[in-house]
Amino acid sequence: MSFLKKTMGATALGGLMAAALLTGNVAYAQSAEFKTKQAGDIVIRARGIAMVPDEDTYDDTIGSGEGKLSNDVVPEVDFSYFLTNNLALELIAATTKHDLDWQNPNLDAGSVRLLPPTLTLQYHFMPESRWSPYVGAGINYTFFYDSKPGQFNSVKYDDGFGYAFQAGFDYAISGPWSVNFDVKKIFLDTDVSINNGANTSKAHLDPWVFGVGVGYRF
Repeated sequence: MSFLKKTMGATALGGLMAAALLTGNVAYAQSAEFKTKQAGDIVIRARGIAMVPDEDTYDDTIGSGEGKLSNDVVPEVDFSYFLTNNLALELIAATTKHDLDWQNPNLDAGSVRLLPPTLTLQYHFMPESRWSPYVGAGINYTFFYDSKPGQFNSVKYDDGFGYAFQAGFDYAISGPWSVNFDVKKIFLDTDVSINNGANTSKAHLDPWVFGVGVGYRF
C-alpha cells in the first residue's frame, strides 16, 4: 500500500472520529460548556499519526547512493500534564515500522521498527478558549529494534537522542472532550552498520510526524 493511500486512510479515520463527535454535538457545542485548560489537568489523547522520514545519508562505504526509509501510519497515545494554565508537558507513545532501500546501487536493506518516546514542553495560547493553539519543544530518544537485514548479512542501527519541535491546536467540543491536530519535527541521527560493520553509513532521519485525534481532559 502506498504512503499516499495509507495517509489518506489515516486522515480519513481521524476525520471520521472527529466528524462523529462533531456531528453529534454541532448544534449543542456552541452553547455547551467545555473544560478550559487549567494547572493540574491531565489530558489523554488517541491519535492517528503519519511518520515521514526526511532522511539524508553520508560518509557511507556502501556506494555512491543513499538510503531511503519508507513512511508509516500508526495509532498513537499521548499524555499531557499542565504545569500552569499555559504550560504543559507532553509525552507520546507509539512505534512505527520502516523499510530501508539503498538506491544507486539498488539494494534491499530490510526493515526496522522505531520506538521514539518524545517529551516536549508546550506553551498553550488562549487556554480558556474553545480554540487553543500551542507550540512546543523537547527531547527524543529513539530505540531501533526488530531489524531485518534484507539481502545483507546484518543491519544495525544505533539508538540515540534527538530534539523535537511541534505546533498544533485543540478544539474543545463539550465537557472534557476535544479534537486535536498536531505536527512535530524530530531531528534524529543514527549510525547504520551493515554486514557486521563491513559497511557503515551515518544518517539524518529527521522525521515529520503528523497527527489527528481526540483528547479527554481529567
